[in-house]
Amino acid sequence: MQRKQRTIQNSKSCNGIGLHTGVESTVTFHPAPENYGIRFIRSDIKNSPEIKADIDHVVDISRGTTIEENDVRIHTVEHALAAVTGLRIDNILIELNSKEPPVMDGSARDFVNALLDGGPIFQTQQRKVLEIDRAVNYTDYYRDIDIHVIPSDRFRVTFMVEYPLPALGTQYEAIYNMEEDFAVEVAPARTFCFLSEVEMLREQGLIKGGALDNALVIVDKEIDKNEIEHLRHLFGIEETIINGVNGILNGKVLRFKNEPVRHKTLDLIGDLALLGFPIKGHVTAARAGHASNVEFVKKLKKEYSEELDVLRNGKIDE
Repeated sequence: MQRKQRTIQNSKSCNGIGLHTGVESTVTFHPAPENYGIRFIRSDIKNSPEIKADIDHVVDISRGTTIEENDVRIHTVEHALAAVTGLRIDNILIELNSKEPPVMDGSARDFVNALLDGGPIFQTQQRKVLEIDRAVNYTDYYRDIDIHVIPSDRFRVTFMVEYPLPALGTQYEAIYNMEEDFAVEVAPARTFCFLSEVEMLREQGLIKGGALDNALVIVDKEIDKNEIEHLRHLFGIEETIINGVNGILNGKVLRFKNEPVRHKTLDLIGDLALLGFPIKGHVTAARAGHASNVEFVKKLKKEYSEELDVLRNGKIDE
C-alpha cells in the first residue's frame, strides 16, 4: 500500500534552554513542501542559513548528535528528529533562534505535542521509503555494541541495554507499530546520565542546561552530604537533593519501568532520520549510543547507495 508524504498545517513552537549549551532557545516547526525532507534553519544568524538533516553533516557525538553545514552548527538534534520521524512526517522546516533545541523535560513529548497541534496532513506525492531487502550489520567488538537491520513489513525497532546497577539492570524495548506507539510509548522517555559522569560532563562544557527537572540522574556511587552540597552548587539547585531509594537522584518517579532503554530507542530513531529517508525494516540494537548509531547509519547509506540515489531521483517506493 502506498502512503502519501506528510507535513503539518500550521507552525508550532516550543521554548526552553539547551541541554548542553544552556542557551535560551525557541524551536518552531513549519510546514514544508513535498520532497523537501527535514531541514533546520538558524534564524539567529544573518541570512538564516539552512542545515539539512543528513548523516554527512554530523560533526560531533558528545552526549548528543551535532550537525554542521557551511560552518553553521546545531547541537543535540536527535529529539526533534525523533519526534518528526516517529510521527511519520516527511517534510518539515525546523527553525531555531539559537544553536540547540530546548531540552524541555528531557524527552520528545513536547515536540510531539507541538507537531500534533500543528495538524499533520497528507500531501499529494507518494512517500519515498528505503525498503530493506538485505541485512546490514554493525558491530563494535571492543564496546560490545551491535546494531542490525533486517527486512520487515514496516519500520520496527528493538533495543536492549545492560547496566550493572539495580536501578537499571538489563532492559528491553520493542516498538512494532511506530505510528501507533511512538507518541505514547517512546516520546515521553527522558534523557538520563550517571551521577559519576555529572562533574566530568560539566568540565567538558556539556550539560550546562542540565537540571533535575529535565534529566534522570542514576546514582551509581556512594554520595555523602559534602557531595550533595557540591551538586547543589554545581547546578545552582536550591531545593534539597536526596539519594532516592529507587536509585534515581531525588527519587524521581520513572514514567516507565524501562524508561532508560525507551530513551535510547528515542535517540536511535532520531539518529536514523539522518539517513534522509524513512526505512521499512526492523532495526535491532544492543548497548548502542550516538556514536554507534551514526556509524551504523553511515554504513547503511553506503550499503544502499544505489537505492538511495534512485529515491533522490524521484522513484516512489511502495
